[in-house]
Amino acid sequence: MTDSPITQSWIPELRRRLASPPPRRLAAGGGRAAAVLVPLYVEAGALWVLLTHRSASLTKHRGQIAFPGGTLEAGESHWQAALRETQEEVGLEPGRVLDLGQLDELESTTGFRVLPCVGGLPAGFELRINPDEIADTFRVPLSALANPRMIEDRTVKLDGTSRVIRVYHVGTRQIWGVTARILQNLLERLGLEAVEP
Repeated sequence: MTDSPITQSWIPELRRRLASPPPRRLAAGGGRAAAVLVPLYVEAGALWVLLTHRSASLTKHRGQIAFPGGTLEAGESHWQAALRETQEEVGLEPGRVLDLGQLDELESTTGFRVLPCVGGLPAGFELRINPDEIADTFRVPLSALANPRMIEDRTVKLDGTSRVIRVYHVGTRQIWGVTARILQNLLERLGLEAVEP
């Protein structure tokens, strides 16, 4: 991507932070292997993330805020699966996405082992949203997600057990579940944890 307008200075630092310490992996076991792309780009000197709002007509995870992604096909790596799903959902060309590293592997409540793959997008990237899967997309500066006023740690009951889940409030949208856990991991890796003023 030598012709990419992505500012080169942030790439080595981000790769270093994603690689050390190495991302955690789940113990070997059950669960279907899945991958998502965590798309990052620079605009106006800030690092932004791209998120999707899944279609309400889907049978799984309908209407949720998510990263593009899905299950691995036979012979695919996590990176290949993340790129394929991203192209299918929002039309990003795989050759235009720069591999920056990975985050901690997570287990979803629906039985997936999700590996987040972090990718850098070039300036001026264009999307072609697949309306069968995605209702819309939106972009958020990472610094905004580190603002304590946008974060809620909510107590919920799951299968009779009380748990605290992280919820990010972005306008009228609420980001929770695996997507919120991925964002929290990313912010921690980048040293952008929320700090009370």
